[in-house]
Amino acid sequence: MPVNKNAYLRYQYLDICFSNKQRRFNIDELIDFVSDKLGYNVSMRQIREDMSNMRLAPYHAPIKAVPYDGKKCYYHYSDPEFSIFNNELTMEEVTNLRSTIEMLGRYRGIPANAWLEEVISNLEYRFGCKANSENLIAFEQNDMLKGLEHLSRIIDATISHQTLEITYQSFWEEPRLCIVHPYYIKQYNSRWFLFGLNQTNERIENYALDRIEFFKYSQCPFIKNSTVDFETYFDDVIGVSVPYEETPKESIVLRFSDYRFPYVVSKPLHKSQKLGQEPNTICISVKPNRELSQQILSFIPDVEVLSPEWLRNEIRDKLKDNLQKYLSMHEDCTDNH
Repeated sequence: MPVNKNAYLRYQYLDICFSNKQRRFNIDELIDFVSDKLGYNVSMRQIREDMSNMRLAPYHAPIKAVPYDGKKCYYHYSDPEFSIFNNELTMEEVTNLRSTIEMLGRYRGIPANAWLEEVISNLEYRFGCKANSENLIAFEQNDMLKGLEHLSRIIDATISHQTLEITYQSFWEEPRLCIVHPYYIKQYNSRWFLFGLNQTNERIENYALDRIEFFKYSQCPFIKNSTVDFETYFDDVIGVSVPYEETPKESIVLRFSDYRFPYVVSKPLHKSQKLGQEPNTICISVKPNRELSQQILSFIPDVEVLSPEWLRNEIRDKLKDNLQKYLSMHEDCTDNH
């Protein structure tokens, strides 16, 4: 029987639930999981019909209903190794999978990514996609970065919707205890950041993994993300620092040296970047944050802020302060002589 695209997607998500070895799903949880993944509500009747179809040819899924708590049941595959998608990879998909394994394999050997070893090994075994042993690709990574040891467990907690109790040490404050509902993980400038709802102040915050002193799973019920679309969350900023308060975007005009300008044109600072009216100038429209200033300072001495005036003054003052340090050192050396 032909399967339309929507049914195929529902089967995929149900297959994930039935294959889960750490969690069992009752009918209400199956409905919630599939509805959440699809972005619209699916009826109980539809889910029961899908399970009936999955039990038939060509899938023959061994879906087992296990009673608990009176009349309720949870559902899983009686064969823990079964998946309806075991044998549905095309040659093109296998080729793409092999390339993916080769790229992921570059991360092997990093303690925080030990979980990746098992994932890659299972893919290689199941689909016969042994990665190329030649080292052809290199990724930017800092194996000595503090906090990498947390990465795999935080990824698991984010995927599993597990609330966390985090002891966080910022650069300027005493350690603080936070109840965090993890929603998203992002890498920027070789550092990893967790984004989640802080239960106390009820706002989305980011937590650099290298500033997490300790964390454990919390018994607080998980609060689903219903406010932020992380596909677009970072669109108006450079980096990962999104202002908590509503902040308007500003037009930032920068002038570069003849030497550096072609580089900035070929590698835009932000997706909003456009060529300016004056020679060697570009304009970006972003919400100002500390990463914007850091990016500008990284181009010194080949950049000049033309506008806005407040940012031009801010960068000028930072350069003055830095120059004073060098002048003071020169004076100290002169005095000693």
